[in-house]
Amino acid sequence: MIAKLAKTCTLRISPEKLNFVLSDRVASAGVSMWCELEQENFFSEFQMEGISAENNAIYLDLTAENLSRALKTAQNARALKIKLTNKHFPCLTVSIELLSVSSSSRVVTHDIPVKVIPRKLWKDLQEPTIPDSDVSIYLPALKTMKSIVEKMKNISNHLIMEANLSGELNLKIETELVCVTTHFKDLGNPPPASEDASQERPPEQMAEVHIDIRKLLQFLAGQQVNPTRAVCNLVSNKIIHFDLLHEDVSLQYFIPALSYTGPCPGARGCAVLAVGHV
Repeated sequence: MIAKLAKTCTLRISPEKLNFVLSDRVASAGVSMWCELEQENFFSEFQMEGISAENNAIYLDLTAENLSRALKTAQNARALKIKLTNKHFPCLTVSIELLSVSSSSRVVTHDIPVKVIPRKLWKDLQEPTIPDSDVSIYLPALKTMKSIVEKMKNISNHLIMEANLSGELNLKIETELVCVTTHFKDLGNPPPASEDASQERPPEQMAEVHIDIRKLLQFLAGQQVNPTRAVCNLVSNKIIHFDLLHEDVSLQYFIPALSYTGPCPGARGCAVLAVGHV
């Protein structure tokens, strides 16, 4: 999943958690990500030591696909061991113990080059601040969303996502020649963080964010299975925050808004597709 979302990312290792991080730097075009794994759910033994008791963490830059390929060879392994090594350059060494036909074991080792990030740069790689959203809504099946957005991408590079507190979500594209809207209804809304937030906003009022459709499609393509929980938080004209839970893995993904001046005045046709909650 991470390899599909980011070519390179930061692996943050701490005593309790592993995080895959993508900051909103220029290289990631404003997109940011925070993926979190509780280490006790994945490892029977876990030892790490950071630079000090106060800063007990390790930050590594790596190519996600390299780690993904190494771990794919461990699907039928007897044991898997990951350690930080120095082999003329820093490496994340993945040692995989495999069973052979003769019941004896063999060990396959992958050395994945990494870059150790110095302490002075950690401040740019902290958990993102969750913005106060105008609307939070449960997402429809991500496979369905992906299929629709793939078709919309053939028409426009920009997409408007809008939602309200009545469980309605719209995906909309507008060009000088055509406008296309897909409606999702009865999706439901998570309980508000405070009662005041829900009382101030009319349920039918839409919050909308204008985004790069390619960034949304990249996010949807990275989801291999439907998550246990999928929530979309919209801050009008600023950012979309996706909050997903995949069993033992949580993922937060942020897509910033594009500048938007309103519907194209020359739109000559309009198509509407309504989709009920599945």
